[in-house]
Amino acid sequence: MQTACWWSGVVKVCFSTSKCTVLLCITAALQALKRKKRYEKQLNQIDGTLSTIEFQREALENSHTNTEVLRNMGYAAQAMKKVHENMDLNKIDDLMQDITDQQNVAQEISEAISNRAGFGDEFDEDELMAELEELEQEEMNKRMADVRLPSVPSTSLPSRPASTRKRADDEDDMKHLAAWAS
Repeated sequence: MQTACWWSGVVKVCFSTSKCTVLLCITAALQALKRKKRYEKQLNQIDGTLSTIEFQREALENSHTNTEVLRNMGYAAQAMKKVHENMDLNKIDDLMQDITDQQNVAQEISEAISNRAGFGDEFDEDELMAELEELEQEEMNKRMADVRLPSVPSTSLPSRPASTRKRADDEDDMKHLAAWAS
């Protein structure tokens, strides 16, 4: 599309000039087309060169960053060496063992203090429970002695209670009803 517009511009220029002949127009158009192709080729080369320069710049930045990281890691390693120079693993193990021993001693002291040494251990718990039950029984007996029970009636009771008699009457009624229904 762009080439067609360009061609039409060249042709218009050629036809608008009164001294230009058709042959000169075509030659000029071909030369312009060749120039355009050279410019496009140069543009592609410049674009490729710029891309290469950009990639190189990024590679240099990454290299610089990696160098800084490695340098800082070296400083950190040297600092850790200095810190650990005065530390001995045997000394650390001995220190940890001393701490563990002291914690065990503190635990034993705590357990010794919290035990009821000699306070109430001379009594047998089974004997105490038996004595407590005896005291509870005596208290119960005293309460029972104060309770007044009603006297027993001297007259004889009916042979069948009223509720049993009513049940028997209901059963007789049911038998009569069953006989009547069948």
